[in-house]
Amino acid sequence: METSENPLPVPPVDRLLDLRGSVAFITGASRGIGAVIAERLAEAGAAVAVAARSADEAPGGTVARIRDRGGVAMAVTLDVADEARVGPALDAAVAALGRLDILVNCAGIQPTRPLLEQTAADWDAVLATNLRGVVLCTRAAARVFVAQASGGAVVNVASIEGLQPAWDHGHYAASKAGVVMYSRAAALELGRYRIRVNAVSPGLTWSPDLERAWPDGVRRWLAHVPLGRLVGPGDVADAVLFLASPMGRFVSGANLVVDGGVLAHPTW
Repeated sequence: METSENPLPVPPVDRLLDLRGSVAFITGASRGIGAVIAERLAEAGAAVAVAARSADEAPGGTVARIRDRGGVAMAVTLDVADEARVGPALDAAVAALGRLDILVNCAGIQPTRPLLEQTAADWDAVLATNLRGVVLCTRAAARVFVAQASGGAVVNVASIEGLQPAWDHGHYAASKAGVVMYSRAAALELGRYRIRVNAVSPGLTWSPDLERAWPDGVRRWLAHVPLGRLVGPGDVADAVLFLASPMGRFVSGANLVVDGGVLAHPTW
């Protein structure tokens, strides 16, 4: 579609969120936000490779739900911090599904420990999954995109803690700040290959046991969030869908905050 005001191609409205014919690889997709992202991209028409770290976190439930709804999905076992396994895992997905168009880096861990008690091992574990994994998977996917000569989209799930730290999360906040900046650096260098790289930074996101495990945190969040509720996993998934889809075709190097306005709240 072209308009008199803008001669550049613009997809029809009904194709803006259409991922039919695309293949997406999602890490950390056995449960939580990652599982909802995988299901949402599949709903938009993408075939999806659903990755989880180990057999104990097998993504079979996510795959089954997608298949039950008529979608195409496969399970992949992958420790994103293991450099030797990342490339082969992506290659296996390409061999099974035909190509690769979208990478979503959602694998992450969020332990809590006061700053003065955090050990080097604590830091290494968090940085390995949350940042090293993003770097390794992005690099491997970018090589596939370049070989296909078809461009691609990478969406990295960061956190508002990459912009505003929380108590006992020094290692987590640092890792997510790294994800935001790495996304910008990758967007800068990979744009020449028509590869877009963006981040999504959710706020406090609902999970089945969140209010039981952290009632004080939920209470404080609800007292400050302008839109009056927790972030829903679907809110994050829709932000990812936007950035991965034709609707986000000229967005790269961005960090889309999904927090109901919390970071707009005065801290003084």
